[in-house]
Amino acid sequence: MAADLGIWQAVASATHVAGACASITVGISVWHQRERYCGAGWAIVSALGLTALWCLAVAVESELSIIGQATLGLRNLSYLLAIYRMFASDGRHTSVAQVGPVVLALALVDVLVPAVQFVEHRINPALLNELELYRLNIMLAMLGVVGSLVLVHNLYASASNSARQVLRWPAAALGVVWVFELNLYTVAYLSKSWPGELAALHGVLDVAFAVILALGGARGRDQLRLLRPSRTVTFQSFSLLVIGGYFVGMIAVAQWLSYVGGGFARWLQFSFLIAATTAAALMLPSRRMRGWLRVMMSKHLFQHRYEYREEWLRFARTIGRQGKDTAPLYQRAIQAMADITDSPAGLLLTPDDQGELVLAARWQWPTADVPAQAMGLAAAHFLSANDHIVDLDIVRAGHDGPKGEGAIVPNWLREETSAWAVVPLQHYDRLVGAVVLARPPQDRKLDWEDFDLLRIVGQQIATYLSENQVQQALADAERFDDFNRRIAFVMHDIKNLASQFSLLARNAERHAENPAFRADMLVTLRASADKLNHLVARLSRYGSGSVERLAPVELGHVAREIATMFRDRHNVQVIERDDCVVSGHGHAIEQILTHLVQNGIDASPPESPVFVSISGDGLYSRIEIVDSGHGMTPEFVRTRLFKPFDSSKPGGFGIGAYEAKELVRAMHGRMDVESREGVGTRFIVRLPLHSAAEILKTMDQDQKVA
Repeated sequence: MAADLGIWQAVASATHVAGACASITVGISVWHQRERYCGAGWAIVSALGLTALWCLAVAVESELSIIGQATLGLRNLSYLLAIYRMFASDGRHTSVAQVGPVVLALALVDVLVPAVQFVEHRINPALLNELELYRLNIMLAMLGVVGSLVLVHNLYASASNSARQVLRWPAAALGVVWVFELNLYTVAYLSKSWPGELAALHGVLDVAFAVILALGGARGRDQLRLLRPSRTVTFQSFSLLVIGGYFVGMIAVAQWLSYVGGGFARWLQFSFLIAATTAAALMLPSRRMRGWLRVMMSKHLFQHRYEYREEWLRFARTIGRQGKDTAPLYQRAIQAMADITDSPAGLLLTPDDQGELVLAARWQWPTADVPAQAMGLAAAHFLSANDHIVDLDIVRAGHDGPKGEGAIVPNWLREETSAWAVVPLQHYDRLVGAVVLARPPQDRKLDWEDFDLLRIVGQQIATYLSENQVQQALADAERFDDFNRRIAFVMHDIKNLASQFSLLARNAERHAENPAFRADMLVTLRASADKLNHLVARLSRYGSGSVERLAPVELGHVAREIATMFRDRHNVQVIERDDCVVSGHGHAIEQILTHLVQNGIDASPPESPVFVSISGDGLYSRIEIVDSGHGMTPEFVRTRLFKPFDSSKPGGFGIGAYEAKELVRAMHGRMDVESREGVGTRFIVRLPLHSAAEILKTMDQDQKVA
């Protein structure tokens, strides 16, 4: 046994002497090329010099001697200094506040290791087994090695491809040494004795350390250019460091319990290990835990909250995603903005024909109760004029905000406590819409960086939405052109047919011999001719946006006639709250209500009635057609309900809802839709009262003049 021990001591001395020679030789060579390392060259040379000194101390004394441990600590400090200088070469030591404290903590560990060794030699040997300073020393050394490996990983993983051509050599050299030492200390801890055979090969690793650095000095030709570490790399590195510290802490507590537990030591040890492992298994995969950790790191470790390159790449991937199962553009726009602030949901509001903001799309927010008029004209004008992001928490606190936004926030947004912010979408001084963001899981206050980034992202989203609207308008124009060409031929044929019927009726009046037949034929032909002529008149009005001369129309009478018409097919109930006489066209109003009631019947179960409610609303009448059918999504209402030539019914032409809305507009009215999937739909038609028609006409003329 003594002979074997002497052989390994000789091997250790020889390998460490070789390591000292290699370190000195490479150190002199690197000194002449230190400028290639952008300020870290002198730190690398110092690390090589102290490595040579440590190898010399081990060869003369031993690795576990006081001098050996002291020089090992100096060597490790020089390695940490080299890593820090590599971070500092491009300023990352100031932008990543994590690096400085970690380096200081590891430096403290490297100082404690020889200190514990010194105390171990000064204490009475009889107490060594009781205090177990040896195992404490090994645990500290393991902690230092794990932290150092994390720093090397962070340094290399955040470098550019060109920088890695130079950086790979010092990173590889340090990594090789610390991986070997991690295995060495692990074996020493588990075996409860120093593995002299494995430690004798330590000098070989020092030779390898010097050789790898020499290769880097010979082949590195480009100047070192590093990037700032990404949030992902830093988060992963910090997580590795936390996990490493967690397990080292578990071992330390378990070891302490073995001393204080007495006869129940093993019970306490295993109970603690089970509890700690269960807690880690529950906490580490938690989304809330990861979110909290990211918020804390962004707040305390970085100068800026966001990794702008990663955020912009993710935004581009989300907004530009294509495929069969891809969500509509409006939903992708909400998601692209919500992902930036970790908001779990959002709403998109867009201007309607009157300029008021209405719900256009939802993203993961089915519970938000949004009225038909989400935000009024005052809110739209405010957002357009100020391009200001509204912090809803400030409004709820009773403050008007820096721009006076408290006056324009509607009650439903105040009451929706999960609503966090309203971001306007501005394109060339034109309000394209607004995104309502839900509160993130880790609640925080919006700051200047949030406002700046969300404003830029809002402008980009507005550009995408504007381009999409232009493309849809061009497509609709092409389809209208095709429709007009087709309908011109139809109108020509119908006119010819109507003329033929009229001629036949006139001839029959003069030549029919059978009076009864002649009378019946005349009634039939005249009715057919009238219908065809009326059809021609309707077709001629398509696209003109006009109706015949307006006259007083009693809404209750029209609604009751329609209910009677559908009496045998479905239960249609008319509720007249007020007597309303509107300024309009009787046939157009009948056509509007017929179409809306028919839609309600088609969407409702046979036993569910359709209600037609008539009431006054200031200068307007209010007609509500309510059903309890399957409802419609905001996406369908926005993109398909009033879009001509797009029908969800088999064989439908898709022009009924479009025509109804155009007729309402031609009579100076307005049509709104409120619909919830699985609940039903409410169409709201407002037409000017006949008594107020002149007042509204005067107000409209004054507004145009202004």
